Amino acid sequence: MERRGSWRERARDPSLTAVLALQGFMLLVAAPAAATGFWGGRLAFELSALAFAILVFIISDGPIATMISVLAIACGVVVTTWRQIWALSSTSSVIDGIGSLATALLIIYLVGRAVLAPGEITRDRVLGAIALYLSLGMAFASAYRLSWELVPASLANVSSDASVSQAYSSTLYFSFTTLTSVGYGDIVPVQPFVRALSNLEAIIGQLYPATLLARLVTLQLAGRQS
Repeated sequence: MERRGSWRERARDPSLTAVLALQGFMLLVAAPAAATGFWGGRLAFELSALAFAILVFIISDGPIATMISVLAIACGVVVTTWRQIWALSSTSSVIDGIGSLATALLIIYLVGRAVLAPGEITRDRVLGAIALYLSLGMAFASAYRLSWELVPASLANVSSDASVSQAYSSTLYFSFTTLTSVGYGDIVPVQPFVRALSNLEAIIGQLYPATLLARLVTLQLAGRQS
């Protein structure tokens, strides 16, 4: 048990960097390719999501966090299997959206726990903080996709006839333009609760960098004093 713990401790910080690299691949390559309908893009996205969950398992610290990470991996496997074996009806699409959102929230908790825990601030942890920021955008994208499944007209200019991959790619795009306050205006929330959600994301996008910087500086000073 002690040997396994030391291995995971050594791999924890480098895994944060790997998470960021994998997120970049998912956002810039796999998700757009899947949205085009190319089967290889969808497969790449699913495999990336599974690899992402495994990295989060390595990052998790303590029995409770480990149990949560295993739950996240299980959710990811179930969602992937559900997509591949059964054609998504309206009901199963909602279940798929709920599973994706739950997994995204668990990942935020585990990555945030690893990044913001006491200890020396390394390059890997700084990159992990960027990964946490991207995780927030991906979680909001899952929430928007779920709202689109429940109320197809909740996002203007996202077609109700779009595939799941196309809808998720559109919500990813909308989420990050909202998180960064770019707001091109080509996709617009029209349902009141979705508008409130986009307001919340915009607020988090503005407050996160300042809050993160304060936390990292505090941890670094505490590490020097100890």
